[in-house]
Amino acid sequence: MPQVNLLPGAINEIIASVADSQSLTQTDRYGLMAAMLDESLSEDDHRSIDRLLRSVVRGRVQITA
Repeated sequence: MPQVNLLPGAINEIIASVADSQSLTQTDRYGLMAAMLDESLSEDDHRSIDRLLRSVVRGRVQITA
C-alpha cells in the first residue's frame, strides 16, 4: 500500500474552507482520507474531523463534486 503523507496544517485549511463555503469538495474528502490514514494525527485534529463529519450528517455541510 502506498504511503500517504499529510501536509502540515492541511486539516485546519480544510476546516476553514468548509466553514467558509459550507461544502465539502472531492479534494477536501481526499485530504480527510489522508488525515485519517495518518497514524500521527493529533487528538485535536481527529476531533475536528469528527465535528466536520457530524456537520455533513446533519445537513449543515453539503458534499460537492
